[in-house]
Amino acid sequence: MSESAEISVFHPNPAPLNTAILVLDDCNTLSFAAAVDPMRAANRRAGKSLFKWQFYTATQAPANLTIGLQINGLPIDQLLRCDLLLIVAGFRLEEQATPQLLASLRRFHAAGTTLAAIDGGPWFLAQAGLLDGQTATTHWEDIEKFAQRFPQVTTVKDRFCLSGRIATSGGASPCIDMMLYLIETRFGAELARRVSSAFLYDPLPASSQRPISLPRTIRLHPQLTKALDLMSQTLDTPLSIPRIAAKTGLSTRTLELNFQTHLRSSPKATYLKMRLEEALRLATDTHMPVRDIALATGFNSPTSFARSFRQAHGTSVRAIRQTRG
Repeated sequence: MSESAEISVFHPNPAPLNTAILVLDDCNTLSFAAAVDPMRAANRRAGKSLFKWQFYTATQAPANLTIGLQINGLPIDQLLRCDLLLIVAGFRLEEQATPQLLASLRRFHAAGTTLAAIDGGPWFLAQAGLLDGQTATTHWEDIEKFAQRFPQVTTVKDRFCLSGRIATSGGASPCIDMMLYLIETRFGAELARRVSSAFLYDPLPASSQRPISLPRTIRLHPQLTKALDLMSQTLDTPLSIPRIAAKTGLSTRTLELNFQTHLRSSPKATYLKMRLEEALRLATDTHMPVRDIALATGFNSPTSFARSFRQAHGTSVRAIRQTRG
């Protein structure tokens, strides 16, 4: 390997980085591209091969991305060594976490490889026991479930985080942030800036993942961003708008004016929309009882929840699940 077994690849080193990309079935296509394309762009902008990569799959079969594309690669158990192993996963995580796959991940970690897990990838590292005592994140939709499943892991809502020789990130956009950070720390800030410019991508400052996409102009207003972060972190126990304003250092009136100016919505309406979007996700992606969904999104009254849900989405939880089958 090009580095000491105890040193992460997230350190200055001009040597080309030997990278393996493990692609799992039902991987999100954007997350896959977010892992690969920054390396391609870095090579092109630098005019030399700073990254050398090859694709691997869990078995001898190709990996199927969510849009139907297939990624061909060698079985991961045939890989002997690499500097960096990127693990890109999305759905059907439990089914794919075979003893053979987890053993391969442990083998690479023991050999000093830096492991970077993207989207659903951190689940495999946790099941392999490699995140015990470490700090990690995963896609925001699964953070609470991940924290409950793996109490030995310090789970955070960061877009990406580093813990020793392990990096974890949320979905596609946080993965780009992580890859740009890798390029910056290893090959310099100027190259990272040029790669970012190639994608017309503005990396977000260190922050939590949030279940709402923000207009670019909002990034210039840290107090408004903080208010939205507070809302996203308290969907189950909503705070009063005056309390949110106080926590951001603004008066209630100023907070309301900022929301109207930049989001064309009141803080109360924005907060409710976030809660009901989370309720829709839980109704669609889980088998939680309706009452539990109501409580998880800050509704103490099932009747009030049902009425608000129908007003927001034009249907009921029950009807969504009947359609889903």
